[in-house]
Amino acid sequence: MDVELRYLRTMTAIAEEGTFGQAAARLGYTQSSVSQQIATLEKAVGGAVFDRPGGPRPVRITPLGEVVLAHGGELLAKAAALTDAVDRFRAGHGRIDIGTFQGVTNLILPAVIRRLLDEHPGCDIRLSEVDPGDPRIGNLDLLFHDGPVDGDTEHVTLFDEQYLLVTGAGAFPDGPVRVRLLDDAPMVAWPSTPHQRWLERALARAGAQPRFVFRTTGHETILSMVRAGIGWAVLPWLALHGAGAWSDDQLGIHPLKPAPSRELSLHWPAGRTESPLAVRTREIAVDVAGELAERM
Repeated sequence: MDVELRYLRTMTAIAEEGTFGQAAARLGYTQSSVSQQIATLEKAVGGAVFDRPGGPRPVRITPLGEVVLAHGGELLAKAAALTDAVDRFRAGHGRIDIGTFQGVTNLILPAVIRRLLDEHPGCDIRLSEVDPGDPRIGNLDLLFHDGPVDGDTEHVTLFDEQYLLVTGAGAFPDGPVRVRLLDDAPMVAWPSTPHQRWLERALARAGAQPRFVFRTTGHETILSMVRAGIGWAVLPWLALHGAGAWSDDQLGIHPLKPAPSRELSLHWPAGRTESPLAVRTREIAVDVAGELAERM
C-alpha cells in the first residue's frame, strides 16, 4: 500500500476542522486538491475514510478512517521526529568522538569543549585517551596527535610546540640554555615511550646525553621531582602551561638552544562524510590552537 504523508496530513486536518473547505484553508490548498488527495488515499486503502453528508454539515470519519487516522498519526509523529533530528544534525547537534592525549586534554580541549557546548548545548561529546605508541583513527571523528597516525587520514597542523628545560629556581640565569649543557646532567623523565625516545634522540643530536636518574609518568609528578631537587626535566610547553609552572617560584623555566619541538596536528578520517558537528569542532580547535600559539 502506497500512502503519501501529505495525504495523511490532509486527512488529519479534515478530521480536526470538520469540512474539506476549512481543511483546505488551513493547509493552503484548494478544496478540489483536498478532495483529490482524499480520493487517492481512499483508493490506496480500499475504502472510504469519510462519510460526506453534503452541504454545510461536517464530514464523519468512517471505521476504516479511524484505523487509518490512528496509524497515520503515528507515522506523522515519526516523520516529524525524523525531520527534527535531521535539522538538529545539520545545525551541529549529535555525537562526536575525539581521541586525545594528556597535554591536549588538560589545556586545549577544555576551551574547545566550552565553546562547542555554548554553541550546541545538546551535543554528545565522547573523549578517549589514545595509545601514544599506536595511535589509530578507528571510529573516531577527530584525533589530536603529535606524530603519524595509522589509517587513511587528513590533518591540519595546529602549531609547533617547543620543549623547555625545567630546573630548580636559580640553577641558570634567565634566558635560553644551550642543550649541550645538559650533557651528563641528572634528569627526571617519562619512561621510554615513543615520545620520550624521540626527545632523547633530539637531545643527543644537539650534544647532550643526560643521566636519567628517575623515570615516572605524569607531568605533575615529574615537576614534583624537580622541586625536590632530584633532577631537571625537559617538558613540552603545554604541560608546563597547564601546570602553572611559570608562577611556581621553586622552578626555573628556560628555552633550549637548539629547541626541540613537536608538531601537534588534528587528524580526521579521509573519505568519510563528516558531520557538521565534527567540522565545527575542527574549526574551533584551529582557533583555540592559534590563540595558544600566539602565547607561546
